[in-house]
Formats: sequence, C-alpha cells, structure tokens
Amino acid sequence: MDDRYFMELALKEAKKAYKLGEVPIGAIIVRENKVIAKAFNRREVDKSALSHAEVLAIKEACKELGGWRLIGCTLYVTLEPCLMCAGAIINSRIERVVYAADDTKAGAIRSLYRVLEDPRLNHQVEVVEGILKEESSSLLKQFFAQLRADKKDF
Repeated sequence: MDDRYFMELALKEAKKAYKLGEVPIGAIIVRENKVIAKAFNRREVDKSALSHAEVLAIKEACKELGGWRLIGCTLYVTLEPCLMCAGAIINSRIERVVYAADDTKAGAIRSLYRVLEDPRLNHQVEVVEGILKEESSSLLKQFFAQLRADKKDF
C-alpha cells in the first residue's frame, strides 16, 4: 500500500466532516501498513477548538496502542496541520506526516512555519506534501463556496 491509498482513506474521512457541516479535513494514522486510527474535524459538533482531525486521530491511536508514543506511525491528513496539531504530532512522536493541501493561512508544516523539522525541538518528523492535493483543495473550496451561498440565503 502506498501514500495515495492511505490519503484516499483520509479524504473519505474529510467527506464525513463535510456532511456534518464541518470544515472537511480528515486524518488517519497508519502503523505497519495498518490503519490504527481515523478521524475528521468535529469542532462544531463537539463545540471544542481542540477537535481537529489530527488531534482526534492521535487520541484514538494512543488508545489503540496503549501509550502516548506513536513510534513507527504515519499521519495522513488532507490539509496541512496548524500549530496546535504540529505540537501534538511532535509530542506524540509520530515519525512521518503526509498531507494533501497547503494551508497558507494557518499551516505550520511548510506554509507559515516548519515546526516538524525544527532542530531545536526534541523530535523531528519526516514530511511528504501534495498527495491528492487537487482533490483535497477542491473539497475545501466546494465547502466554503457552499457556506458563502448559504449565508446569502438569509
């Protein structure tokens, strides 16, 4: 199995968020070619700023593995992680992050910062970007266009 296959699974999670009216971001965590966690944005549903797809997936993976160190794991996420999620990635010791679309307004991996590769931190993470970028970007654009259209109807 390859990065594209797992990103397609993350994109399926993002579509679940879309159906709930959440910003369509999905994440999965893989270890030894097996999905051990999956999640999507739930900030509106949970009424929590912490309910980002990455954080929810990390929480599920820790529970699945019985500890907080996610050594040997890869996180697949449809949008470049923010600062909060980058911190969670570092603290959970995820070894690799693969993301689809850049986030020019909040991205902490490549767009605004390079947190996961900062040598001053106690853990660095391998990063792969752009897998299914067009599909993820298209879903996000569609979501926000619909949101704007719905606001015009009021």
